[in-house]
Amino acid sequence: MYLSAQEVIARVSGSLRVGALALPQCRIQVQLPGAVTYYYPPFQGVVSYSDTYDTFWEQSPLGYVKRAFRGGARSETLNPDPVTELPLTPPAEEDEEEAAISPFSLKGTMIDRMSSMDVLRPALIRIGGRIYRKNIIQQQTYPNEEEDDFYADSGDPTDEPCDTFLVEETERGFQCAVEVPSPLYKYIIGKKGETRKRLETETRTSISIPKPGIEGQIVITGQQRSGVVSARTRIDVLVESFRKKQPFTHFLSFALTQPVIQEKFLQFKEEVLEKCSKDHGVNSTLFQNPAKLHLTIGTLVLLNEQEIQKACELLQKSKEDFIDKTVGGKPLTVEVAGIEYMNDDPAMIDVLYANVHMKDGSDKLQIIADRLMEQFVSSGLMIKEWDRVKLHATIMNTRFRKDPNVEEQNNAVTGKSPFKERETFDGRNILKIFENFCFGELQLNSVHLSQRFSTDSSGYYATSGQLTFS
Repeated sequence: MYLSAQEVIARVSGSLRVGALALPQCRIQVQLPGAVTYYYPPFQGVVSYSDTYDTFWEQSPLGYVKRAFRGGARSETLNPDPVTELPLTPPAEEDEEEAAISPFSLKGTMIDRMSSMDVLRPALIRIGGRIYRKNIIQQQTYPNEEEDDFYADSGDPTDEPCDTFLVEETERGFQCAVEVPSPLYKYIIGKKGETRKRLETETRTSISIPKPGIEGQIVITGQQRSGVVSARTRIDVLVESFRKKQPFTHFLSFALTQPVIQEKFLQFKEEVLEKCSKDHGVNSTLFQNPAKLHLTIGTLVLLNEQEIQKACELLQKSKEDFIDKTVGGKPLTVEVAGIEYMNDDPAMIDVLYANVHMKDGSDKLQIIADRLMEQFVSSGLMIKEWDRVKLHATIMNTRFRKDPNVEEQNNAVTGKSPFKERETFDGRNILKIFENFCFGELQLNSVHLSQRFSTDSSGYYATSGQLTFS
């Protein structure tokens, strides 16, 4: 059975106070009267505790282990090393339902069992600086996604991860408010309100959600603090899961639209059509709009004005944190030259792109792109897809055939194309003739927070925010 630290403490002696220490999804094993062992994953941050037992910590294959024995009062501070990945071992002999909700299953000698069981690596979700295990569950799909009931039973509401959010005590119990963009309300409500009802029933709380389309806070109230914390944690997981399924709304970009670049691009297009139009699949519909040539750093899902403002503020913070030091208050001189293709068969190409690099051979542009990606990933506004940003500008794409905007649309819809099959083109002659084609040099002086499906007066994407180097 899985119990909260408070429950086990009360049942053993009633004298151990956890204080500031909260144990994330811990397995607690009572070994003998007056002796309790806590097993839980490694975690980040500084943790302090105060109790009436003498204690010591040690590492095991499961993470850090706290052993507590009856003794004098003591107060200590622990600074464990941060981790990003945790191997967990589900039980082999327990039923599937219990396995789905249990962080660990340990019977007899826990560490000995670990060596004889296969170690799995379940998906982890980072929320508010903490790492949560994403349980695998069977989901039922419904025709109308807006009424989907996405909910994973998390077990006893008292057995919850440590909370980093504010829970206020009121005259009637406890209360916690959470900011959630209005487009995500439907996932917390669920099909015919089933998700909210189940959350309220299992956590013994009341969840108040603003009306659709109205921005505001979701307010959780309950008589017990543990229930409010449980409901808040589960809402956070729901929001994080469904945010990842939303099509992106904005992207960070460098505009490559100076006249010299546009002119050379149009020259490239004209020569390709003149010399390679007889090659399979090559025609004028494949080419990018010259007014929207750009280098993408990463895509973002910004669902309300508050999140857009947060992204703009983060851009300015990036300027202060590292961009000013990197560029020295001057524009970057870059060259757009050479073409490459995305897939592994030059006779069946979907995307052809031009390389972008610093004219002086330095890695300043790469550093800025990578640091911006890391900054926005850490903030939760961007999902990290690659270790490094690929510095490239798309110039031909088979997704442009039916809709010039379809490239943007597809990047965020779980990587799926709206067409059952993309018609590739034979790019072997294009690569042979134009392999080292130079599109020219330009000065990069700003990073744009560009809006998807938009156009400004210049023909480029409308900008929600901008960072300027000089």
